[in-house]
Amino acid sequence: MDYSLITTRLGALIRTRRLNRGLTQARLADLAGLTRQKVIAIEKGDLTVGISAYARVIGALDCEFALVPAAMPTLDEIQGVFD
Repeated sequence: MDYSLITTRLGALIRTRRLNRGLTQARLADLAGLTRQKVIAIEKGDLTVGISAYARVIGALDCEFALVPAAMPTLDEIQGVFD
């Protein structure tokens, strides 16, 4: 599986969890001890963001990492590949 798809999915899950908790990006950044720009990058699945920043955000959301077997990408995730 493409590693960029993994971080994209993780970023989307983090964003969904943040919104479900009623948090702004700025508030989540405060809780995680990061900048709002870093939270934005994490929610985009930015590959240049270190694992510790992802872990801080996940911890601030009262979540944890879990390894599960990879699922096939959805059509939305591979949009544009066949254009």
